[in-house]
Amino acid sequence: MSVDGTYNITINSPMGAQKVTLTLKAEGSTLTGTQAGAQGSMAIENGKVDGNNVSWSAKITSPMPMTLETSGTVDGNKISGNVKAGAFGSFPFSGERA
Repeated sequence: MSVDGTYNITINSPMGAQKVTLTLKAEGSTLTGTQAGAQGSMAIENGKVDGNNVSWSAKITSPMPMTLETSGTVDGNKISGNVKAGAFGSFPFSGERA
């Protein structure tokens, strides 16, 4: 099954559950798309797809400037993985296709 689609995910961060809408599109091994949440909407960067495994980064400016590095796995209509938030560590996320 393709990783393409829109997902409603929840990132379990120290600031509480962060709701994010994730839109992914794979072209070969390149992953593009956007993620939108309380910090606004941003394009994903450095996106990669390998089978059901996905990874990308996104730059946020709120609550402070940092790059979020995300890696995960798509399993049918579900997606889950981890978001690394600089020096703040790594937080799990999970969600489903919208």
